[in-house]
Amino acid sequence: GTCVCGECTCHDVDPTGDWGDIHGDTCECDERNCKAVYDRYSDDFCSGHGQCNCGRCDCKEGWTGKKCEHPHSCPMSAEESTKKCQGNSNLPCSGRGRCECGQCTCFPPGDNRVHGKNCECDDRQCENADGDVCGGHGICSCGRCICQDGWFGKLCQHSRKCNMTEEESRSLCESADGVLCSGKGSCHCGKCICSPQEWYISGDFCECDDRDCDKHDGLICTGNGVCSCGNCECWEGWNGNACEIWLGREYP
Repeated sequence: GTCVCGECTCHDVDPTGDWGDIHGDTCECDERNCKAVYDRYSDDFCSGHGQCNCGRCDCKEGWTGKKCEHPHSCPMSAEESTKKCQGNSNLPCSGRGRCECGQCTCFPPGDNRVHGKNCECDDRQCENADGDVCGGHGICSCGRCICQDGWFGKLCQHSRKCNMTEEESRSLCESADGVLCSGKGSCHCGKCICSPQEWYISGDFCECDDRDCDKHDGLICTGNGVCSCGNCECWEGWNGNACEIWLGREYP
């Protein structure tokens, strides 16, 4: 916040214009600390099982945990539950779902494109900007495209056939400074194919670094969009610099 004549004006981070998430005489209360990942789909705090008081959750009877996410009825501890939900990810349910007693509920609810025991599969990653799955030239398997014969690329967007000479192709792959694909990829039929070893390199000339995109919950674009040259392009229902704001329907 900012201090003017001995009074604090807290930075309102709530895009709806309602009472801000940060408040208090000295802006000491941050309600965002009470928000579980899944809470973004509703107006709930504390996983819907408690009340937020100055950034801390007071849980209802039968619930425990920093964000009231763990039921007392669960035979395993909160730590065991979280570990079971993590699988091979650093985040419970891969940052794409709610963990309750070792079981993941993937979100958005009812969207079968996000699936897997630990919500590790996100088939939205197979869609291009027009919503086409693998460019219409392949099938999606756990967020990765398996291309048909004659096609390749992350989204099966490149045809192996090419009707131009190598010289013509190279001329289209050179950036203004004369470097081929910014030195970070190869040229095929006039289009740059960025190095797959450097997953974060993108752009028409491999000039972009997707690590520059905003993060939330430890995920680039919060896992709810794709990074396009440093800016997040959010999937339907999401908004915000890091696609962290859910604008779709509320879920209980």
